[in-house]
Amino acid sequence: MQMQNTLPPQSRAGQQAFGDIAPKLAQLSDAVLFDDVWQRPELGSRERSLITVAALVALNRQEQLPFHLQLAQRNGVSREQLAELITHLAFYAGWPAAASAVARLRETEE
Repeated sequence: MQMQNTLPPQSRAGQQAFGDIAPKLAQLSDAVLFDDVWQRPELGSRERSLITVAALVALNRQEQLPFHLQLAQRNGVSREQLAELITHLAFYAGWPAAASAVARLRETEE
């Protein structure tokens, strides 16, 4: 059984993040990324969150990481699992990327 994504259709995450300065990027983020790609049934929201967090950690995308760490937790990934994902990635993405990701995880709400 796949969990439904906690992002509702017609998400406004992009609009809230940068719609004031880049309205087209916000519209594409909301309509294509969150309302289409994230809603496809081939992967559950938990798996999509794990993939997204792993990519953000590996690419050292610290600014986007807090949102996706929180979303991953809403999608059923525990803080302990996120910490384990980050620890595992230290050996593939590098220690500094993992250490920075742990700092972002520490800042997220439990």
